[in-house]
Amino acid sequence: MKSIHLEFIKKSYNESAIIENLNLTVPSGAFFALLGPSGCGKTTLLRLIAGFEKVEAGRILLGDEDITNLPIHKRKVNTVFQNYALFPHLNVFENVAYSLTIRKIPQDVIKKKVTSIIKAVHLEEHIFKSIRQLSGGQKQRVALARAMVNDPEVLLLDEPLAALDLKLRERMLIELIDLQNILKTTFIYVTHDQFEALTVADYIALMNHDGKIEQIGTPKEIYEFPISTFVAKFIGSTNIFQGTLQLQNNEVRLEVPKLGSFLVMVQEKKKWMLDGVTAFMSLRPEKILLSIGVREGFANRSAGIVESIVYHGRSTQYNIRLKNNFLVQVFEQNEEHFEKEVVDYNDEVQLYWQKENVILLER
Repeated sequence: MKSIHLEFIKKSYNESAIIENLNLTVPSGAFFALLGPSGCGKTTLLRLIAGFEKVEAGRILLGDEDITNLPIHKRKVNTVFQNYALFPHLNVFENVAYSLTIRKIPQDVIKKKVTSIIKAVHLEEHIFKSIRQLSGGQKQRVALARAMVNDPEVLLLDEPLAALDLKLRERMLIELIDLQNILKTTFIYVTHDQFEALTVADYIALMNHDGKIEQIGTPKEIYEFPISTFVAKFIGSTNIFQGTLQLQNNEVRLEVPKLGSFLVMVQEKKKWMLDGVTAFMSLRPEKILLSIGVREGFANRSAGIVESIVYHGRSTQYNIRLKNNFLVQVFEQNEEHFEKEVVDYNDEVQLYWQKENVILLER
């Protein structure tokens, strides 16, 4: 397993830059997710690493080896595609063995390697079945096995679960984590689904609409400490308030028009944090306490009217209209064995949150 380093990468289509001056390091042995909206360039980046596309500027390093202009078949990199790209006329064993067969590897070596990797993806009972007899999840595992049988240093996965239903996708995510732990191969996983990225990744690189990397970090770092409103809104759900920063008596507050002044905790003061500047605060729906009654011990409070209620099974989403006409989302865990307040449509409610639960953002 090896790391991948992208240095000042540029790629254009029809004279329009898709990726420009992009730098990225994927650590050796990591499960690394490239996350972003459709059309941001993440699949293009994957194709550049695989060698399906050529870079216009910059270079790509696999460990210490410059592979920028290396032919596809000489790169120790394999790709799993969204549509699996399996051979329908070959059975499971033959699909997985295909690349070894055309390289004229001895048959005893092929049998040993293919059998081993098929066991790793839990397909030993289907080893001689036709591809047409397999379910979507089984086909995906065949595609993974075929990619892994060549012992790549890096495995590239391009939206590999997009064609699967929700339940199967959730199960395959866990299987991918287990497989990566067994093989210890560097995985680069492309997706536009933040749930998938948060589930599987050791690290996430979030790309914005301009093809630039907005933030890199662990799933927890990106979710709990987003560096921009784009990151906060793309990863999970959040409420974004715009206001004016107030620095008084060692306190940091955000004055939101027609709503009031809210206390914010800032662990590290940034250069842009000046009195009177426009700023934003991100407040996750699950960080807010909703109550009809008065609660003590909270730094911030606001009032509103319940506009809608959405039951999600494990949680309930309340949409609260504040007095400045801003619509706030609040998530509550559903714990029916505990006594709870009954909140209904059109109720006037109080929203409470601590200053530690607010993330202050410049943009």
